[in-house]
Amino acid sequence: MSKYGSNHAVSSDGRVFPSKRECKRYEELLLLEKLGEITDLECQVKWPLIPKQEGERAVTWTSDFQYRDKAGAFHVEDSKGCKTQQYIIRRKLMLFFHGVRIEEV
Repeated sequence: MSKYGSNHAVSSDGRVFPSKRECKRYEELLLLEKLGEITDLECQVKWPLIPKQEGERAVTWTSDFQYRDKAGAFHVEDSKGCKTQQYIIRRKLMLFFHGVRIEEV
């Protein structure tokens, strides 16, 4: 069962994705990588946001994809269907702590 009930797991290239949207985007990025339009494609990269504290767990966010374009610009993507309050806070923390603006696709 998916996180929000409406998505169904889909597999491609030996990977399992929680949604069709994320799987489709992965296939698009793979093609762009093969064509030389992007490099360094990574999936499911965990970013630290707030370190572990006494009695509290660390807060992290996991990107769906990250890569570099031909010009060398760094991109961090999230295949977003539902923008939860938790996601919005983490998106803001990514920008504040890492200077990374998440691209929602």
